[in-house]
Amino acid sequence: MPDKVDAELSSAVEEVVSPDGAFQRVFEALASAPRRRILAYLAHASLTAGEIAARFNMSKPSISQHLSVLEVAGLIAKERRGQFIHYSLIPNNLTNTLNGFAQEVCPVGRPLKRESKALAERKSTGGAER
Repeated sequence: MPDKVDAELSSAVEEVVSPDGAFQRVFEALASAPRRRILAYLAHASLTAGEIAARFNMSKPSISQHLSVLEVAGLIAKERRGQFIHYSLIPNNLTNTLNGFAQEVCPVGRPLKRESKALAERKSTGGAER
C-alpha cells in the first residue's frame, strides 16, 4: 500500500512543480505586477491592447509581451473585432488553477479532492451515487 501512496504523492508533487505545467505558467504570469494589474482591468471589461497600454507607463511592445504571457497561461483570450483585438479575462481558468493548487498543497483541500476523484470514478464506471 505505501507504494500506491508514494506514487500518488509523487504524481501530485510533480504536477505542482513541473516547469512546463499549467501551475507553472499561471504562477509565472501572476508573478508580474503589471500582469496582475492587466488581469484586474480585464476583470471589469474587455479592452484593446491600446486601451490597456494607456493605463501603463510602458511601451506597446512591452504590453504586448505581457498579454502574450497571460494568453499562453490561459488567463486571457483575444478576439478580433473589426480592426482591433479585444482581450478579456477567462475567470474560470484562473479560479480552477488556484483551486487545484490549493487542493494539492493545503491539507484541508485533500479530502475534497479525494471525494471529487471518487465521484468522477463512479460516474465513469457507471456506479451509483450515494
